[in-house]
Amino acid sequence: MKRIDERDTMFARASYQKGSSAYQDYYSKHPDKQEIDDSLRSRPNLCEEGTMTYNEINSKMPSCAFEFLEDIRHLCEKEVNSPKVETNPKAITKKLKGFAKQYGACVVGITKLNESHIYTHRGRHEENYGEEVNLNHKYAIVFGCEMNKEMINRSPMICEVIETSKCYVDASIVGMILSYFIRSLGYEARNHMDANYLVMPVLLARDAGLGDIGRNAILTNKIYGSRLRLGVVTTDLELEEDGYEDFGLEDFCNECKKCSFNCPSHSLSNDNKISNLGEYNWVIDHESCYTKWRYLGTDCGMCISACPFSQDLETIKNATTFKNNKALIDEALKEFKKKFGNRVFVPGNPPWLR
Repeated sequence: MKRIDERDTMFARASYQKGSSAYQDYYSKHPDKQEIDDSLRSRPNLCEEGTMTYNEINSKMPSCAFEFLEDIRHLCEKEVNSPKVETNPKAITKKLKGFAKQYGACVVGITKLNESHIYTHRGRHEENYGEEVNLNHKYAIVFGCEMNKEMINRSPMICEVIETSKCYVDASIVGMILSYFIRSLGYEARNHMDANYLVMPVLLARDAGLGDIGRNAILTNKIYGSRLRLGVVTTDLELEEDGYEDFGLEDFCNECKKCSFNCPSHSLSNDNKISNLGEYNWVIDHESCYTKWRYLGTDCGMCISACPFSQDLETIKNATTFKNNKALIDEALKEFKKKFGNRVFVPGNPPWLR
């Protein structure tokens, strides 16, 4: 797979301030992106006054979570302790997975790093904009923190971004503890968390056996669906790796299409995964998706709640695989429709937020 430059991601592009060196450099090379990005910058940011979901009290909750994440960003990399403690790959892998779950991860997997997992250049922050990414670690520990179903099912309202931001914090804490622990043993470790990734967690999570990438371009786990926020710790500590597991998600998504039909910005494809010309279709139209976010004031989440795998359906829980099994897929979709109709939506706030 072709490596991705973080400077081209929507979150990086939205952060470039007019007059900054990053702004001047990026749009001198990509003038076609300037008009749409300037339009986005003119809109209120997520959780800010002027967005559809803004509440002068509730909107501060996710904002504070993101502020906290920014405050701890500098802790992702620190010096390694000495001396180095000798470890057994099998034993330390078991300990690390259990330790991650002790701190709140619900799924953990390990994979070897390869170049396709790693950004070519940094782009999210002015202080390291354009720096070439050189990450020589051998392994990635990938973990997911579960997002509460009832909060996510209120997408795209403010409950959704309260929950997603909370789980970004959860994942950051798991990653911090794992990286601090590994460095205490004398090995290199870096925590990759919200707004401070050198790697692409969705690709790593797939290769570490945590799920597959569906039509909504999000990792989909067989148990938790798309209701996971991912974190990654990379390290040179020798570990035992997991492998990709195919549970038939491509076949399911070819039949389902609920995420694309429910996407309010029409940012997802209704076509098969691979076109007749060999092009990969299951990508997000990032400009239209992010424009809707800035209008809503939340990170939407409707493609997450629309996914049948996110809804604890009995048919899905009891199935081993959906590969080449249209009858079983139809049964799961029938169960979804019986419970939720065409779309899941929980109106109003939970009692504690009213």
